[in-house]
Amino acid sequence: MKILWAPWRSAYVSQAEKIEECIFCQKITGNDEENYVLLRGNTCFVVLNIYPYNNGHLMIAPYRHIGSLQELTKEERAEMMDLSAVCMDALKEGLNCHGFNLGINIGKVAGAGVPDHIHIHIVPRWEGDTNFMPVVGDTKVIPQSLSTTYKILRSMLAEKK
Repeated sequence: MKILWAPWRSAYVSQAEKIEECIFCQKITGNDEENYVLLRGNTCFVVLNIYPYNNGHLMIAPYRHIGSLQELTKEERAEMMDLSAVCMDALKEGLNCHGFNLGINIGKVAGAGVPDHIHIHIVPRWEGDTNFMPVVGDTKVIPQSLSTTYKILRSMLAEKK
């Protein structure tokens, strides 16, 4: 059995079934720093993923609670792509990443954790970021705290506004 000690996930796991409101909709009206909202556009916003695949894993979502690309307005679609480019520049500069994985999971069967609120994932990648832990231990290590990553990226994105 493989065990990874991650006590910070306890709050999420114990409340997951009780959460009724969309996580993106909650972040729209909350405190940006507490919710790790990095940037707000006219129709969309950028937020750190609090359960990241890698340092700097962020998501871009429209303010409107909609579940598909077809429901997005032209302005929302354009802003999602514009914010993706801006965020990739900030991630390169702030975290010195070498590449990216971008993804949109549409629908629960496609792996969407929040199937009714469309969002783009941007996952920074580094040369050699697959080391012995995921290969041998089947465990991913995230070496930087969310608050540190937030401060770096918030600063980088503020310069790019």
